[in-house]
Amino acid sequence: MEKVCNFWVQGNCSYGDKCKFLHSWSMGDSFSLLTQLEGHQEVVSGIALSSGSDQLYTGSKDQTVRVWDCASGQCLGVINLGGEVGCMISEGPWIFVGIPEAVKAWNTQTNSELSLSGPVGQVYAMVVGNDLLFAGTQDGSILAWKFNAVTNCFEPAASLRGHTLAVVSLVVGANRLYSGSMDHSIRVWSLETLQCIQTLMEHTEVVMSVLCWDQFLLSCSLDRQLKVWVATQSGNLEATYTHTEEHGLITLCGMHDSEAKPVLLCACNDNTVRIYDLPSFSERGKIFSKQEIRSIQVGPGGLFFTGDGTGQVKVWKWTEPAAVTA
Repeated sequence: MEKVCNFWVQGNCSYGDKCKFLHSWSMGDSFSLLTQLEGHQEVVSGIALSSGSDQLYTGSKDQTVRVWDCASGQCLGVINLGGEVGCMISEGPWIFVGIPEAVKAWNTQTNSELSLSGPVGQVYAMVVGNDLLFAGTQDGSILAWKFNAVTNCFEPAASLRGHTLAVVSLVVGANRLYSGSMDHSIRVWSLETLQCIQTLMEHTEVVMSVLCWDQFLLSCSLDRQLKVWVATQSGNLEATYTHTEEHGLITLCGMHDSEAKPVLLCACNDNTVRIYDLPSFSERGKIFSKQEIRSIQVGPGGLFFTGDGTGQVKVWKWTEPAAVTA
């Protein structure tokens, strides 16, 4: 059965190996669970690795960021933010954390901390592109800051307006910024002019996640659809493929397996992550959790991380293919 045993989850399944339900958090033989990081009390809304360090940062709606030692799995510290973490990213030595009304910026090399003001409501998504930090906010605007090395500050650079509801996903690719919103649309912005150059209206629910892969844009929505967009000769994007799931889609993450093959991880709101080979969309496996997985992050050396609604962070690793013997 493709269902996790509830008794096993609670630690008391009496059927053991004879149980018809799964005694595992995953299906599929190409990846394995390494460890679980316990500590957050609510949904994990962001996972980030600081470059050049062996520390993992996780943010949660429990208003904390936890710092973990990647080697030991030990929690090194808990930072109380006084507001729910809406998202978290890393760029170079910086860790950026989106909270209501602000973005917190930490430099992991100098241990300096900055607070970027301007957002109205929660900050749900962030991305860096063209030397700008972009933040998608609850009021539908996308704010941009530029780092000034002289003053050691992030200075407001622009405000991109057009979405009518909260911006919940951002990605940069091919000199474009793509934004997905609760208003069911995806907007395409020029990174040079910061003007909106196209609005994609094919989803019928919240656009939860957008992802750039090579020349493709992938988007997923609570409407259960995953769309693959390709630029036509005119430069405009068109949806060339739609993959429909049984449940609403929450987040997408693209990575390569241990054989450098492209795989797509799709978190659904039935508490699973579906793992697909690209471009065929043939299913490679599944990850299960107690509550829905809101964040997926790729790590070095075949590692990846998932954070779920209970506050648990799981560490996974792609397994090396078995050697073929003559």
